[in-house]
Amino acid sequence: MASMETALKEAMTIEGAVGVALVDYTSGMALGILGGSKELDLNVAAAGNTDVMRAKMRTMEMLHLGDQIEDILITLGKQYHLIRPLSGRAGKGLFLYLVLLKDRANLALARHSLKRVEEEIEV
Repeated sequence: MASMETALKEAMTIEGAVGVALVDYTSGMALGILGGSKELDLNVAAAGNTDVMRAKMRTMEMLHLGDQIEDILITLGKQYHLIRPLSGRAGKGLFLYLVLLKDRANLALARHSLKRVEEEIEV
C-alpha cells in the first residue's frame, strides 16, 4: 500500500504526466496535488471534474446499469485528462485526476499505470 503522497509521486512518473490530483467528489476539493502550472490550475480542474464524475454516476443510476466507472477519458487537442475513481471502500467518494501531454503519453500504458496507482493508494 502507498501513502497519498507516494501514490501522487508515482502517478507523476507516468510518461507525459503534467499534473495529478486526488479529489473528493462529494466536496469537489483536491486532497492532494502534484504538478500543474499557471495554465493548469489543478484546484479548478478538480472542482470542474467533480461535476463530470457526478453527472456520469447519475446517468448510470438512471440507466440502472449496475456497473462501476473504471475511468473517464477526456481528449483535448494537446492533452489527455484521465479520471479514475478509487474502487476500495476506504477510497469511496474519491478519484484520481491525471493530466497528460498527448504527444508524450502512451494512453494505454498511462491507463494501466494509473490503475496500478489507484489499487495501491491508501487513504
